[in-house]
Amino acid sequence: MNVVENLIADRALDDAVRDARSAYVGRNPNSAKQYASASDVMPGGNTRTVLFYEPFPLTIVRGQGCEVFDADGHRYFDFMGEYTAGLAGHSNPVIAEAIKQAVDNGLSLSGHTQVEAEFAAIVAKRFPAMELLRFTNSGTEATLLALTLARIVTGRKKVLAFDGGYHGSVFVFKDAVNQVNVPFDWVFAPYNDATAAAKLVAQHANDLAAVIVEPMQGSGGCIPAEPDFLATLRSETEKAGALLVFDEVMTSRLAPGGLQTRYGIRPDLMTLGKYVAGGMSFGAFGGRGALMQRFDPRRADALGHAGTFNNNVLTMSAGIAAMTKVVTQEALDAVNARGDALRTRLQAMCRDHHAPLCVTGIGSLFTIHGVAGPVRSNADITGQDQRIKELLFFDLLEQGIYLARRGMAALSFEINAAACDAFAAAFDQFLKRRAALFATDATSLRRGARG
Repeated sequence: MNVVENLIADRALDDAVRDARSAYVGRNPNSAKQYASASDVMPGGNTRTVLFYEPFPLTIVRGQGCEVFDADGHRYFDFMGEYTAGLAGHSNPVIAEAIKQAVDNGLSLSGHTQVEAEFAAIVAKRFPAMELLRFTNSGTEATLLALTLARIVTGRKKVLAFDGGYHGSVFVFKDAVNQVNVPFDWVFAPYNDATAAAKLVAQHANDLAAVIVEPMQGSGGCIPAEPDFLATLRSETEKAGALLVFDEVMTSRLAPGGLQTRYGIRPDLMTLGKYVAGGMSFGAFGGRGALMQRFDPRRADALGHAGTFNNNVLTMSAGIAAMTKVVTQEALDAVNARGDALRTRLQAMCRDHHAPLCVTGIGSLFTIHGVAGPVRSNADITGQDQRIKELLFFDLLEQGIYLARRGMAALSFEINAAACDAFAAAFDQFLKRRAALFATDATSLRRGARG
């Protein structure tokens, strides 16, 4: 395309986004009012950055089953799934009853309880790599404790993480180490590049405490790890005497024992969170018994691990109910099969419409990218035009589909065939509606990439 054609295509995208935003504002006056009120007491009206988007975020007032409802009375199929925490759907009656009983028995019991030991045994049985484990209040805390343990037991300071990785609010690795990250001595590596990873592990071997990795990058775009990549990390960390830490906060729902079992790789430490406690505030870290024993308070050299709500009865009780009665392997197999089928369906639509988009993921987790693919790492999506992603988001909202602004979807157990059909129909309509934009040269779409 020549310069004039590029300018025309660029302007067409800008106009489309402007019109989509304008229509969104017109449909959601109550959400706009609520956002303005929230901005008086919170910076940007926000206390959780990932939920914000321009011109203002929807105010969700309630959820039921696989649906959410906003302040302006719109109903949506909830494909966001609380970024994987909402696996059980909204207000699962089994989990809700367990929470009610816990409330009735007293909230803050100021001591060890039966439910924490019972829940720990259930989690350890579900995830064999966790020979011993401890609870936290979030996946972020779990990561912090796991990496701190690695640094202490190895006597080393450096931690290797991967571009596009997300391990909690202070462990964000996209294009660079985030300025709010915990100030560990970080080594930064490309995801799915076994050769580069091996070289960096060897280069920093004497100072490297741990390598932390998601077997599929979740927030980074549902990008699955390649088998050789993870196998290399396992072998190279063993050579270097560093610990391999798997972040399975999101991915543990994708295979029995965690996604690690699909690759046949057992990490030294792993982390859990989100759905495991039925959607309550929760995190856990654990691994090889010899490592985790350092937290045994009976030891003279015991490591401290505080947290008033680590063993709170609401989370423990909800977790027992979730992991014994709701999050069964049968239920996981079913939701992952639905996710695989929907992702395959959406990818076929991209091909049929010759749209420069692709869909990556495993099972019940997937992300729609504004590039034709293949996508193996964050580098492959850095140049995507965010205006296309924004149009996708607003177009699907208009048709009753609620997913993450970044294009990520996390199916809950409540998502059924009708919801999947509605998503597919909405996506097909989006591709038809925006066909003229896709017809422009793919390079020009990427050239206008905007954050």
